[in-house]
Formats: sequence, structure tokens, C-alpha cells
Amino acid sequence: GVEEEEHEYLIDVPSNVADQLLQHLNSFKMRRSKVTIRDKSDTISSHAVYGTLNAEGSPPGYLSAMDPRHPSLGMRVLNVGNDTEDATSVETKRKQFETLMSTHFPPASGTNEVIRKLAGVAEGQEIMGRTALECNQEFLNAVSFTKGCYLGQELTARTQFKGVIRKRIMPMLLVDTDTEIPRPWILASMIQDAYKAPDHKKKRPNMDKLKAELAKNPNAHPSDNDDDDDGQLENLPLLPRISAPGAGGVVAMLMGSIMPLPLDDAAASPNTEVDEGLKVLQEQSETLLEQVEEAAVVGAKIVDQADGKTIGQVVAPPAPGTTVMLAQLRLDRVGLMDTANKWSRTNRVLVGTSKKELRYLPFLPLWWPRIDPTTGKELVIQEEVDTESETDDSYYEDDDGYEEESSDTDTNEPKK
Repeated sequence: GVEEEEHEYLIDVPSNVADQLLQHLNSFKMRRSKVTIRDKSDTISSHAVYGTLNAEGSPPGYLSAMDPRHPSLGMRVLNVGNDTEDATSVETKRKQFETLMSTHFPPASGTNEVIRKLAGVAEGQEIMGRTALECNQEFLNAVSFTKGCYLGQELTARTQFKGVIRKRIMPMLLVDTDTEIPRPWILASMIQDAYKAPDHKKKRPNMDKLKAELAKNPNAHPSDNDDDDDGQLENLPLLPRISAPGAGGVVAMLMGSIMPLPLDDAAASPNTEVDEGLKVLQEQSETLLEQVEEAAVVGAKIVDQADGKTIGQVVAPPAPGTTVMLAQLRLDRVGLMDTANKWSRTNRVLVGTSKKELRYLPFLPLWWPRIDPTTGKELVIQEEVDTESETDDSYYEDDDGYEEESSDTDTNEPKK
């Protein structure tokens, strides 16, 4: 007879959901199928490298590829060993990988978690119990709207073609209310003030202020046209659009880890006052870190003190040594929806059970497309709009004002 060719697939997932995924896959395996599903966590080590693959490819015993979600997450590397190393423990393989990389990169355990949160990517338990689109999976090469059936396809497709996404997982920083707001968020607030003004009389002065601020650094927001008319300004993002390294730099300065570069040689000379100021900033940052770590636990609600409404919920706690976290935020409250609501640089929020008022600074990862303010989905510019793709309300508002998804009201179909 003809020999059947065997195929092997390795699924790289966060360890905190590996057991659940294994159980889930086994529950759908047919009894007489020639499929074997095994947990290889004890024999294969998984690593992340913040870089790209060289021309020589992976060394023997390793499998590597760019993270399929987005290149900003670097490479995923699996130490699978070889035929003579099948019994090698995963701990030994981790040490082998560290030795292999030691001549190129210093060890940096835990850095991947920081980069992932700076990049705004949720995974594992952080996305469980939520719809794919709320978790931005359609932007991360994880959802197909053209291929066959999969669990949750009906809800995902209905929401994509007929629903409205009112909340998404976003990266954000928490800072003290006395902290000076970084310029990207000052500009974002001015942009929203200009375009969300209730009438022309208020919009015009706000627009003039925005133009004057942009003129201080014309290269900060390049456009395809050098004209500074209102039409060109409409293309400016309503929130800062920042890369993971860029966000890391902002965090480092806010936490007092680094200082801005001096403008001249005189400024570069030793300065006792600057050193003392940096020391005070670092002490304040340590206090803030403790407060945020205690308050921003998974599930903690974020409440706007201006009206007492819940504007979001923490889905991933702060990255170690930072106040960067992932939160599921209402898009209207950060100014991304076509409503009168806007994000304010003077906001004051409470997180979880803490009574300490803080300020939240949301930002857009570079991999986010431009968001349609009427649907909360990727903005598609086209001449003819399909009438079947009109949106309807697929969410309800619960008692505390935080909108939740209702899976049976995504379309206009009558309930049975």
C-alpha cells in the first residue's frame, strides 16, 4: 500500500491557557481519526527574540519565524532539539538557547511581556470570554471573514458586517494627576477639542490653537500635502500613535529612568539641582508603581470622576516596573467614536478599589488601522456603500454604565 505522509503542527500559546486549549482540541477529535494531540511543553522551549531572522536561517534543532501577529513583536523561536535530544528537559533547552544567544544579546527575562503590552497586544487569558473583534484579532492576522466554519464564526461575522464595536483592548499609561502630560497627549487633546467642538464659533479658535501648536514642530505630524488647511488636519490621529520602543521611551522619562538629552554642552555639565530633581521623580515613581500595582488588577474597573461612569476595565496588569497596562476601553470615552465625548488631558479616574485619583493616557499601537468613528471598525473609504453593511446597535448598557455585548442582538433578526 501507499505510505501515508505524516504532518506535525506545533501550536505556540501562553502557558496559562495551554491546558484549556489541549482539553478543547481533544473534545473535538473524532474517535477513529488518526490524529494525536499531545502537550509538548516539557520537551520544547519557547522564546521571543526582539529582532529578525538572518540570511542563514535557524540553527539546527530550532524553528523560528516572525511573530504572525505583527513584526513589532519580533521572532518566535522554538528549541525542538534533534533526534538524539528528544529526552532533553525543557529547562536544559532554555539554557542551551541562552548560551546560543549570549554572544549576540544580553539575557533579558520578562522583557517580552513589557514589549507586548507596550505594543498593545493581548493574549492568553486576557482575551478569554471576549469577542475576537473587541480584542483586535482582525488586525493581528487571527480572523478570517472568508474561510469556512469555526467556533464563534456567526457572532464574529455578524459583528463585522452588521454590528458596532464600542469597546476595544488598548494600551494605556497611568500617571499622577500632578505629572506634566507628554506632548503627544497634549496634541491629541487639542485635536479632539478642535474636531469635537459643538459649533463653528468654538471650533475655529480651537483649530487655530492646534495649528499654532503644530507649527512649533511641523515634522511631528507629516501629511501628504504641505497645505495646513482644515481638510489635511482631519487626518491627524485622535490619540497618539506610538510604537512599542517609542512608548517605552515615554515611560522611561515619566518614571525618571532616563533624562532628555541636553541641548548644548553647557546643559550637559553636572547639575546638582537636576540630580536632586531626578531623585525626587524616581521616589515619586516608586510610590506610584506601588499604588498602580495594588489597584490595577485584572477585572478592576476604571471610573471617570467627571461623571462617575465606568469607561473601561483592566485586562492585563501593569508590565513590571511600569504603569503600562492593557484595558478594554469604551471607544467613545477616548474620543474615537462619532459622539460628543472626548478624551481630556485633565481627566481624573479611579482604578479598582483605590481612592487615589490618577490620570490615564491611552494610545494607539502602530498596527491599528484608522478607525471608523461610526462603527468602531477599520475605516474603509469607498465610493459606494453596501446597504446591507449598515450598522445596528449590538450592545446594551448595564447598571454601571459600562457597555457589554449582547450576543443575541447583533442583527435585526427576531428572537426565537
